[in-house]
Amino acid sequence: MLEFNAWFFVLLANFLILLVVLNKILFQPLAKIMKERETAVNGALDEAKSLTSKKDEAIVKMNLELQATRQKAKNVSDSIRAEGQAVQKDALSKAEAEAVSMIEAARAELKAKAEKARVELKADIEKFSEEIVNKLVKA
Repeated sequence: MLEFNAWFFVLLANFLILLVVLNKILFQPLAKIMKERETAVNGALDEAKSLTSKKDEAIVKMNLELQATRQKAKNVSDSIRAEGQAVQKDALSKAEAEAVSMIEAARAELKAKAEKARVELKADIEKFSEEIVNKLVKA
């Protein structure tokens, strides 16, 4: 059983004094350190959240810029391709026209040579026919 004698009150006073001293020396500084740590952790978490949101915004912006750049490159590529096709068609039509004119010139030249050959052959035929007639008349 518990006896309330003088030692009880001395021990109680000693315990209370120890509690007050420990509170001033240990518990309050420890609570202060814990509170500072909690504040620092919450600050770091808030900063990490803001950095994450900034990162996400930067990624979205970068993707939009990348998409715009790809579209611009595609447009430039398409315009260069169209220009190249136009130059190719122009060169092809010029070459085709030149070939047609060369063919027409060759045909005209062949016609002229054929006509000249006919005239020469007619002259030769008349000459040969006269010679044949002369040889037949002499014989």
